[in-house]
Amino acid sequence: MMIDRIGSIDPIQPGKKTGRSGQVNSGSKADSIALSQEAMDKAEIYRVRELVSAASDVRSERIAELREKINDPDYLNDAVLKATADKILDAFGL
Repeated sequence: MMIDRIGSIDPIQPGKKTGRSGQVNSGSKADSIALSQEAMDKAEIYRVRELVSAASDVRSERIAELREKINDPDYLNDAVLKATADKILDAFGL
């Protein structure tokens, strides 16, 4: 079986040059980029999220202590509930 060449492609002849000189025009302006305020805001949000997710939980001991207290049936009594309600009301300025 013989496969003929497609078109006039000849592997022996070198390719044609495009006429480009390969030199950069020294009089051209430098490239620049402009970012919108929305893009900068989103980049800042992304950066902060990455920082927060990378930060370790320094209060893990306190969280474990509070979980133990909440699971203890003797901890939740009327005095604790009243103190908690008062703190919530104070936080809202009521």
